Amino acid sequence: MQLFTFGINHQTAPLDVREQIAFNAETMDVALRDLIGNGAAKEATILSTCNRTEVYCSTSDPTQVVGWLASYHHLAANDIEPYIYRLPQEQAVKHAFRVASGLDSMVLGEPQILGQMKQAVRQAEQAGTLGFLLHKLFQRTFSVAKDVRTQTEIGANLVSMAAAAVKLAERIYPTIADQRVLFIGAGEMIELNAVHFAARNPKQITVANRTLERAQTLARRINGHAVTLNELPEQLAQHDIIVTCTASTLPILGKGMVERALKARKHRPLFIVDLAVPRDVEAEVAELDDVFLYTVDDLSEVVRDGLDARQGAVKEAEVIIDSGVSDFVHWMESRGVVPTIRALRDHAERQRRAEMEKALRALAKGENAEKVLESLSSALTNKFLHAPTQALNQATSAERDGMLETVHRLYRLHDTE
Repeated sequence: MQLFTFGINHQTAPLDVREQIAFNAETMDVALRDLIGNGAAKEATILSTCNRTEVYCSTSDPTQVVGWLASYHHLAANDIEPYIYRLPQEQAVKHAFRVASGLDSMVLGEPQILGQMKQAVRQAEQAGTLGFLLHKLFQRTFSVAKDVRTQTEIGANLVSMAAAAVKLAERIYPTIADQRVLFIGAGEMIELNAVHFAARNPKQITVANRTLERAQTLARRINGHAVTLNELPEQLAQHDIIVTCTASTLPILGKGMVERALKARKHRPLFIVDLAVPRDVEAEVAELDDVFLYTVDDLSEVVRDGLDARQGAVKEAEVIIDSGVSDFVHWMESRGVVPTIRALRDHAERQRRAEMEKALRALAKGENAEKVLESLSSALTNKFLHAPTQALNQATSAERDGMLETVHRLYRLHDTE
């Protein structure tokens, strides 16, 4: 079994590919158990966000695990093959550290990915697929990410996705204070956007969610009101700015619904930010006049603001990460000798027990205790040294020098000895 990571992200695959292999949080445990259940991996964690889908696993057959990803989503392997990266062992460790530290994000240094990775680990733990190796990997990952955040300026001058959405809206409207904003969903991404837009004091804020109670909780925090998703057809026309990010596997806003809203609005412009993967808004909506539709990939240019100020911190972060990778790889390599150490100890224990039983029988017969102890220690010494002594005596000339050096190192022998 080896540590292995593979997946796609915003750098290797366009949005229309990423959304095809995204995982729904509500069915993540099913996916994890399916991966482990078919024998493709011994342990696994899946990280699925708007920018990436990655599988971290312990497997003896990486090809089988990659094949599972395509078959689980009912895709041909060739459909996703050009976009996938494969990272074994040391590369997998470094990738995990870089992702958690925000160095592999669309928004360099953004902190949200760390929370998403922690959530992925919790889901794997609940599904029973987080084994010893991955537990250690992510434990170390979060520690390295913390060091990067506290010891570098990687998060300085950060423009988040939420701030980028506000900037784009301000390019369309002179002021957000005169607009009505509709948020669809009530998850973490929507909460971040709601805080940023609410700071601009829009004329009205509405939160639409499948669960009304959760929508009400968010609405109270931002001085808005809540509705259900069933009310979207009526609500759409009443709002100027729509920000959506749900876990729906199908689009929530179709072309027909948006067309009807535009007609009711007398073709006043409609600004829509779709942060969901898979997308909440049908791609055809972008073709409509008076609609400004942006996806997560469209925000990439805006979030580059402040990038130069953070580039210097990247080198510092990479040093911290490389050190962490070296330590973790050393730990993984040391785990490879554990079975041998265990076997060696078991072998010695069997010999000790056999001689101990022999000594106890001798004492029970009334033999001299000092002679019994002398015999016990002598027998143990002979047995423990028999195998290395025999190996040295039987070694060929080509083997002898290396074996002598090993024995000196194992038993810490000096030349005089």
